[in-house]
Amino acid sequence: MPNIQSAKKRVRVEAKANLRNRAVKSELKSMAKKFEEAIAGGDKKVATEVAKAYTGALDKARLKGTIHKNAINRKKGQISKALDSMS
Repeated sequence: MPNIQSAKKRVRVEAKANLRNRAVKSELKSMAKKFEEAIAGGDKKVATEVAKAYTGALDKARLKGTIHKNAINRKKGQISKALDSMS
């Protein structure tokens, strides 16, 4: 445990950020599963709607700094590739 006041505060701030980041990552994993189910279902309209929500959530996570921008771009590319392969 830190003794310096600023170090104690840093521990508290990091704990809050950790909880927030875990919640965001969990939500993204849930959206990824919904997208995979929509792709497996074969309905392009539903898959497109889910993909739009999923990419929006990814962009929001990128702005918050939860996930690196290159990882977000890679995931968005995979999403568009999966949608294109449906037709």
